[in-house]
Amino acid sequence: MRLTLLGTGGAAQVPVYNCACPACRAAQLDPRRRRRACSALVECGDQRWLLDSGLPDLCERFAPGSFNGILQTHYHADHAQGLLQLRWGVGLRIPVHGPDDPDGLADLYKHPGILDFSEPFAAFEQRMLGTLRVTALPLVHSKPTFGYLLEGNGRRIAYLTDTVGLPDSTRELLQDTVLDVLVLDCSTPPRDAPPRNHNDLTRALQSIDDLQPAQAVLTHIGHELDAWFMQASRELPGNVCLAYDGMAL
Repeated sequence: MRLTLLGTGGAAQVPVYNCACPACRAAQLDPRRRRRACSALVECGDQRWLLDSGLPDLCERFAPGSFNGILQTHYHADHAQGLLQLRWGVGLRIPVHGPDDPDGLADLYKHPGILDFSEPFAAFEQRMLGTLRVTALPLVHSKPTFGYLLEGNGRRIAYLTDTVGLPDSTRELLQDTVLDVLVLDCSTPPRDAPPRNHNDLTRALQSIDDLQPAQAVLTHIGHELDAWFMQASRELPGNVCLAYDGMAL
């Protein structure tokens, strides 16, 4: 099983429009420091599934028939805006499996085109997609949101974005699972006030400590967190690292 992080940024991405912080200045000069909309591609056997669809250039990145469908975490625009163009394709049917959100995004449900939203996940539902087993994990966010436990070829990866902390039921399931990799939301530096929609570093590290994965990768990273690491010498635990666009696990 292979997971490629296509984008690792928050809703504003990096560089942020009209921002002159150290992280945004560096990203303007070096494309390797840029962060696009948070998304990934999982490959297992003959299966290739997108995790979210926030990249606006999906039609250019992926040739027709080159992926099996989309595992949608939720329907905020930065995670779903790529569907708005993709739906107008012809001669294909693309399944989009995600949470049962009556609002969705814009008019996607009314005019789905080639997208098939007919089989939303239920909480903790498992589906076999070829040799890839997918379990939908409820997260804590402002819209109905799932993370996904991905199991295949003897490996287990949990992909958990967007969330602030974890629901007890999700945390307990993952504590009973030996995780090779945990990809976890971490948008901001440590903060005193509880964050509303996304983990800060303190809460992300707490979840990592609770779940004890072999490797943890922080994603959905905002420019403030990148700048915080640039401004002083700071270290993460040995099994934790910051994601970057194009990272393969």
